Amino acid sequence: MKGDAAVTLRRFMRISVLTVGKIKEKYFTSAIAEYSKRLGRYCRLEIVEVQDEKTPDKAPEAVNQQIKDKEGERLLSCIREDAYVIALAIQGKELSSEKLAEKISQLALNGKSHIAFVIGGSLGLSDAVLKRADYQLSFSPMTFPHQLMRVILLEQIYRAFKINAGEPYHK
Repeated sequence: MKGDAAVTLRRFMRISVLTVGKIKEKYFTSAIAEYSKRLGRYCRLEIVEVQDEKTPDKAPEAVNQQIKDKEGERLLSCIREDAYVIALAIQGKELSSEKLAEKISQLALNGKSHIAFVIGGSLGLSDAVLKRADYQLSFSPMTFPHQLMRVILLEQIYRAFKINAGEPYHK
């Protein structure tokens, strides 16, 4: 999708980023604010933060599962029924920036005007959230802090819109 079609796309495309926990570090909040501002040219962006659970060190797997389930319930309560849900998960599919741009463009062309990206907490996403997801996306087999992942995700969404608009963006 290039040029004029990208202008039309931004009039109705809504991007939600649902995350567990709040950003505390100023350098992350500054980067998030910058990409949020840049994305305003291309879509309606909303960032929704749900409360994280305290995660005890060396907790048994059953406790970790309960924590993921509680955080998952909070995330699921924020997902609109009409949203196309993309869960960020290590086991998801890795895409290049160009392929992510193509995916966003194809979703728009197929009438999906609301995409919700979901980032889990320190333990990841619950099975219920992964089940609700229409697509699982992986940025790497490596693990990233969820605060940093929010910045990386916003940058890649911004890059995707720039690509779809036929505008230059550094490689």
